[in-house]
Amino acid sequence: MSKDYKEITNDIAKYIGELNKVSPDAFSAFSNLAKEATADGVLDKKTKELIALAIGVSKRCDGCIGFHIKALKRLGATREEIAETMAMVVYMGGGPALMYAADALRAYDQL
Repeated sequence: MSKDYKEITNDIAKYIGELNKVSPDAFSAFSNLAKEATADGVLDKKTKELIALAIGVSKRCDGCIGFHIKALKRLGATREEIAETMAMVVYMGGGPALMYAADALRAYDQL
């Protein structure tokens, strides 16, 4: 089974927009949380996005993988940085993490 991360992220983004129409205050609050959490601080944005990607992989969240890979590419992350982060996820998460770690690398290549 091959996943198309462009299609996955585009479809999710469309429906996030629909949710935002129904509950704009809740989704505005989430957006503000994301903005504050990912801002440069003691850890830089790229490091924070690598952490977010690792959590997305460990939670088996295709949308998380796609959106955090997009952010990481904008921040200049390399394929090697993604792969090294995925090595840590597999170390901590075992076989199930390996399956989604492979998908994270697929998402990097697709996006």
